[in-house]
Amino acid sequence: MKFQSPSLVELHAFLAVCRHGSFRQAADTLCVSQGAVSRAVQRLEQHLDGCRLFERTSMGVNLTERGRQLRDLTERHVMGLEAASQAFARTSESHPVRLSVIPTLGTQWLIPRLPAFRSQHPEVRIELRQFKYDDNFTRSDVDCWIDVKRPSRPWPDHVQATYLLGNELVPVCAPELRAQFAVPSDLLSATLLHHIGFPDNWQRWFQAVGVTAAPTLGPGFDLSINLIVAAKAGMGVAIVPHCLAERELRAGELVLLSETSVASDRGYFFCSHQDSRASAAQAVFFEWLKGQAEITNRACGDAASDVD
Repeated sequence: MKFQSPSLVELHAFLAVCRHGSFRQAADTLCVSQGAVSRAVQRLEQHLDGCRLFERTSMGVNLTERGRQLRDLTERHVMGLEAASQAFARTSESHPVRLSVIPTLGTQWLIPRLPAFRSQHPEVRIELRQFKYDDNFTRSDVDCWIDVKRPSRPWPDHVQATYLLGNELVPVCAPELRAQFAVPSDLLSATLLHHIGFPDNWQRWFQAVGVTAAPTLGPGFDLSINLIVAAKAGMGVAIVPHCLAERELRAGELVLLSETSVASDRGYFFCSHQDSRASAAQAVFFEWLKGQAEITNRACGDAASDVD
């Protein structure tokens, strides 16, 4: 019987361009040249009787209708083959857990805890991979993710997402500013540092403490770590997930301004493929991660209750 299906190399190139909307980014993901990706897609189009799969524009590439049909028919099966190959190859001892973690949580919360994990589980290797803000959780170089839930972007159907921590927002500032704010309404006159991705955080908090006036936002930052550093430098008052500032609060570099926290309806989630079986190493890491998150959540609640 003569096989009609194209090669996996061509399909992987095609699907990578689908995911990224760019031949260059697809090439970076696949660790090949842009020309190699372009040639693979051309071979695929020729194999399909000259069917055009992409429309090239000045903004990138867009799928044609036939391209969308091919993606829908092949993506799940190709990723299934990739997952099966990885499952047969991996063991706890030899295959690392390849993790993509949102940067500030990785720097502030996860990485400081990894030495303890390594001490408890020396047989499991953790490799941190590049975080991509618009990741669609189909990368072949990552086993699992820790990402923030975004209201504008629901989790894809192929993702299993488990809440860990980070839903509770608290106002913090440098110790020398603390005396300026006796009651929550005093913060209306403060320089309110904010995350530009979540500009409604301050409004949520003021509503939670019964202040109805609309706050005037001060400088914005695109990373929570920059928001924390700015607050430490005395630039103003920041509102952040408690878990991201726990080290600075313990060290006295920041202080809590209120015992009232507010739920952001977001938080950080552990994400993995719905249909792929976790390796033994990944299962060990996930259980440890949940335990660390529970400890942090309890500690954050206790810390908030201690505020005068």
